[in-house]
Amino acid sequence: MTSSISERITTIRASLPPSVRLIAVSKQVPAEVIRSAYAAGIRDFGENRIQEAASKQTELHDLSDITWHFIGHLQSNKAKKAIELFQWIHSVDNLKLAQRLNQLAQELGVHLQVCLQVKILPDPNKSGWSVSELLADLPALNQCKNLQIQGLMTIPPLGLNDAENLSVFNSTYHLAKEIESQNWPHIKMQQLSMGMSGDYQLAVQAGATMVRLGTILFGERT
Repeated sequence: MTSSISERITTIRASLPPSVRLIAVSKQVPAEVIRSAYAAGIRDFGENRIQEAASKQTELHDLSDITWHFIGHLQSNKAKKAIELFQWIHSVDNLKLAQRLNQLAQELGVHLQVCLQVKILPDPNKSGWSVSELLADLPALNQCKNLQIQGLMTIPPLGLNDAENLSVFNSTYHLAKEIESQNWPHIKMQQLSMGMSGDYQLAVQAGATMVRLGTILFGERT
């Protein structure tokens, strides 16, 4: 298992520009397999369940230079635990959650790095701002001074072809540029978290700075 994960990581890294951050999505992956990926050089791991992540972090506490990324839907009642466990939250998907995280970050004395999750196309199966909602909420988001808003995250709807996926990623890139041009003091657009195992090369083509890869590294999960 170690060698095959190591080989996959080497192959994928070779296909990515050095500027793109590879986040290994380790949901449902046991701690010892995460150790194998760590041994192969991975330092960024993505989880989507608070409890599962907490248990793995306890097992892996000796690997102190891992950066943990929360990539799942975050409920407000788990926001405090998420801040305690993760350095990044990619899936801040509404203003109320952003304001809650901001308040908790202030209370805990931390500066949390976040991406704002946007839905370029309507998708009832995903959380996130529509483009118009996000643009309307920027003044309020700019008041969330304890969040380090770093950019956007997107997941295209299921069932799109390559051209349609690329269009979603390009639109996300242009939205980030539009927001950046407005010069909000507390909103940066330096990161684009987009692209998963099936479409990450398209995302990179469109300007992704972080790709979230699970299946291609660790195989299928239930």
